[in-house]
Amino acid sequence: MHEAATYLVVIDDSPESRVALRFAVLRAAHVGADVRLVSVVRPTEFMHFGSLQSVMAAEARDEALALLEQLAGEAEAEAGARPAITVLEGEPASVILAHVKDNPGIRALVLGTASRGTPGPLVSFFTGERAGSLPCVLMLVPGGLEPERLATIA
Repeated sequence: MHEAATYLVVIDDSPESRVALRFAVLRAAHVGADVRLVSVVRPTEFMHFGSLQSVMAAEARDEALALLEQLAGEAEAEAGARPAITVLEGEPASVILAHVKDNPGIRALVLGTASRGTPGPLVSFFTGERAGSLPCVLMLVPGGLEPERLATIA
């Protein structure tokens, strides 16, 4: 059975990740692909009170999951298909890279770029030394794209 192509969109609390999400769901609708939203929860700092550390880690994971659920619902309302969601834990760049390598159905990693200033750490990571060795296409979506233009190019 043929596995549908998947656009993996990295979601965080930045406005550019919302632009990347909108591009991905519109593009996926045009080409018959799936969309998966991923958020990464960084490891909590070591604390002497392990139970407090566990509570903080669970809260961070719950917040990430709630954000993904909300955005998946918005994407479904716009494009008619609900993206899958995944919460990963660890150092963002390395866990996203591992996830992409472990999932051959991922055909594109979609990142939003800030409309001003320097590239964020994920954009820098994936466009640096690793750019030529990724097992999928890397799509960088300018965070400053107007919604009408975004719909046109998707």
